[in-house]
Amino acid sequence: MGRTALIGGDCRRGARGLSMAEQVFKAVVNDTDPSSGGKSYAVDISGSNYNHFLGKKIGDSVDGIFVGDGEVTLGGFKLEITGGSDLTGTPMRADLDGGGRKKILVSPSTGFKGHKIVKKKGGRYRYTYDGLRKRRAFRGNVISSDTRQINLKIVESGNKSLADIFSSGSDGDAGEGDGAE
Repeated sequence: MGRTALIGGDCRRGARGLSMAEQVFKAVVNDTDPSSGGKSYAVDISGSNYNHFLGKKIGDSVDGIFVGDGEVTLGGFKLEITGGSDLTGTPMRADLDGGGRKKILVSPSTGFKGHKIVKKKGGRYRYTYDGLRKRRAFRGNVISSDTRQINLKIVESGNKSLADIFSSGSDGDAGEGDGAE
């Protein structure tokens, strides 16, 4: 009994220490401008900006100042949260309340494609059956400390395009790399 309690205490302490040290979201910003061709950009969110996103729901609007660090921020942009996932890749669903993980029975929709892959005659085929439902695990619609990726789309554009903002941050790195070769 003493050994089990010790292991449980160590596990809880270790998990708590891990989450405190690793307070980072990966924000995937989708450019909705038709001229960009639907590009998306990945940005890390940490520090006080991390705390700003905690408790927000899918569908909420966020100011672009809170996305990015240093020179690479999206000031002047208005963004909408469209989804996300946790560390294990479990997707968030807009119709589930809370930030916890829940198993629900779903028909083909968000997080479940609704087809079965069958190997037949040396090939792989997708069959879609009528009424196919499965029990799948999903996260709720609230961003919590377990969330690792947030999907954002642009609602209002800023002064500069996303390509200009993110290329200016990576041009310095590319220039140093070209000089070394």
